[in-house]
Amino acid sequence: MRTTSTFSVLFWVYEQRAKNGEAPVYARISIDNKKLNISLKRKVILSLWDSRAQRLTGTDAFSLELNEFLDQEYSRLFQCYQELRIEGKLRTVENIKKKYFGEEGKLYSLEDIFEYHNTTCFSKLSPNTSRLYITSQNYVRRFIKKEYNRTDYYLQELDYSFVIRFDNFLRLTKSNTHKRNLQHNAVMKHIQRLKKMVSLAHRLEWINKNPFLNFKSTLEPRERTFLSAENFKKIEKIDLKSNRLSRVRDLFIFSCYTGISYGDLVLLKSDNLTIGVNGKLWIVTRRMKNGNSVKVPLLKKAITILDKYKNDIACEITQTLLPKISNQKVNQYLKEIAELCEISQDVTFHLARHTFATTVALSNGMPIETVSKILGHKKLSTTQIYAKVVERKLGDDMDYLELKIERVEAKN
Repeated sequence: MRTTSTFSVLFWVYEQRAKNGEAPVYARISIDNKKLNISLKRKVILSLWDSRAQRLTGTDAFSLELNEFLDQEYSRLFQCYQELRIEGKLRTVENIKKKYFGEEGKLYSLEDIFEYHNTTCFSKLSPNTSRLYITSQNYVRRFIKKEYNRTDYYLQELDYSFVIRFDNFLRLTKSNTHKRNLQHNAVMKHIQRLKKMVSLAHRLEWINKNPFLNFKSTLEPRERTFLSAENFKKIEKIDLKSNRLSRVRDLFIFSCYTGISYGDLVLLKSDNLTIGVNGKLWIVTRRMKNGNSVKVPLLKKAITILDKYKNDIACEITQTLLPKISNQKVNQYLKEIAELCEISQDVTFHLARHTFATTVALSNGMPIETVSKILGHKKLSTTQIYAKVVERKLGDDMDYLELKIERVEAKN
């Protein structure tokens, strides 16, 4: 029975990939007629390559250095073969390659894990969420270029110091949109996305340790701004002569009475209208942000706005329930409306969603569980952020409690 195996190494150049007279050089390892090619990440000058000698024929410094490099790589590959034999492990071309590149085989990089995530996971994410991952990836690239003057970084090199330095880099970096330094929560979000990438690599066994284990990312609670009842009525009641401002105001007020975000609102079609369990008109859709189901029983004022655009030419073209206006234009025109209403507050479209949760719903006694359902939140704790800022509701509830106690005492 044959117990020995034949092992050989052949260096060759990939002439079909030649460019500007240079071609990449490979090592072909063979064991018992089984072959496997390994890229050596080096290029040689084709005119100087001797395929028989498997070396460069030149006597210049480049040729001498390259030939010495090939000698070293031959020794490394032969050593890998010998180590497998001494360790009593199966000697295959695959195992030699793994040994050559380290115990984990291929040395994966941050670009590799981002590419893996973008390829396998983007189909499960909304376009907006995918865009945020791309933004975080670009910040990582800028950091590596600035801090290490490289275009990529191996996962095996990652350590706690890398995370701390990235955190500091982000805090000193200006936002692409707001042109000011990234705030704490924005920094934490980018780090959380990188942490998710590294954790994914750890689960894939691309790395054997997770440098984020000792890093705690904490978000600072932000107070949700909203329109007071007074300012809300100002915008709702103001007589706007401009058609463009009137249409934007209608979109904004509709969101204030439904809690539907801009991104979901401009996509609403007739298919999203249905008759609910109470026999009245509802909107049924899914949040673009998280895919959660949203079911909103429509108030009369919201229905009035829908009726206004039933035969609107622009809506017929887009096949939507309401006019489709860009988010940028909507926010630009809302600032004009706020100025006409003498409202000093920074009014953006997302303020409408906050206004629904606070001024329209919670302040008028709607249970927080119901508000959470309408807003399409995954967790009740997300909705509770709104409840914390409704001071008037707290006062009203306490007054009602006091009145109830007084009634009980009077009866006794």
